[in-house]
Amino acid sequence: MAKKNVKIETYSKEVTLRWYHQMMLMRRFEEKAGQLYGQQKIRGFCHLYIGQEAVAAGVESAITPEDYVITAYRDHGQALARGVSARACMAELYGKITGCSKGKGGSMHFFSKEHNFLGGHGIVGGQIPLGAGVAFAIKYREEKKVCICFFGDGAARQGALHEAFNMAMMWKLPVVFICENNLYAMGTSVERSSNVTDIWKIGLAYDMPAEPVNGMNVIEVHEATTKAVQRAKNGEGPTLLEIKTYRYRGHSMSDPAKYRTKEELEKYKELDPIANIKSYILENQLAKVEEIEAIDEEIKTIIADCVDFAEKSPYPDPSELYNDVYAEPNYPFIME
Repeated sequence: MAKKNVKIETYSKEVTLRWYHQMMLMRRFEEKAGQLYGQQKIRGFCHLYIGQEAVAAGVESAITPEDYVITAYRDHGQALARGVSARACMAELYGKITGCSKGKGGSMHFFSKEHNFLGGHGIVGGQIPLGAGVAFAIKYREEKKVCICFFGDGAARQGALHEAFNMAMMWKLPVVFICENNLYAMGTSVERSSNVTDIWKIGLAYDMPAEPVNGMNVIEVHEATTKAVQRAKNGEGPTLLEIKTYRYRGHSMSDPAKYRTKEELEKYKELDPIANIKSYILENQLAKVEEIEAIDEEIKTIIADCVDFAEKSPYPDPSELYNDVYAEPNYPFIME
């Protein structure tokens, strides 16, 4: 994946350090989550985002807090990028009432109405038509917003994707479809699941603007997403971005990832997205080593605090089982 030449004045110290902070927070949070899972403090399914941090960080810097994000079950990174606190995220992994889904969602179902983060969805590809539906609501309300709809390379094979793409293009919905292609749907490589291995080309069948993006470089992710978001907010409809990334850990905590070689893993570790932005910052003298080390120490404190918070938080009361099942109707008419 070739790097682009980016003008230094385009990206300030503030922006690049924010990227570094976000990506390092995701990395350390996920590493701690993996450790705690091994200690059985966290149970159930757990899908880590290690290696894919540039995707969430680069997309977040291209949108506003008023925009919407919906994603699949590898959702910790996007939630943290949206601004959901590490405390709320860790407490959710622990199943505590202080979690972002009140301890009822677990790893796969993070949610935050406050941050316009609409999940965490466990059904493969289920969030794709939902993302189109959110975009339909945005257009219906005549709002200047966009919905970012993440899905994986495995979900790209779901039939609902084609129905959503067709409607999104017909109605020019303000949605950016982002395929986080980490090369493996669980343990099945892209090459083994389809004759079309360039997932971005699927969009061309619907005349949808589409392109591949280097997901190991946060700057390239930011630039591609910014362009797609602008199109959507200008009323020009959806875009499909195939952001090519890589997960360093297995599909989930129970996956030993024996379907790939050590050589492949090491090759992608040489492209590490955090090392990439750190080098960019230092080479362009945007910050000193001491400033980066200070961020590292701050994040260590955040992680220690969120674990302590989760440990001390209570579990939900059994009565909580009956809450958040149905919403009160809010129709503009009265049903007889």
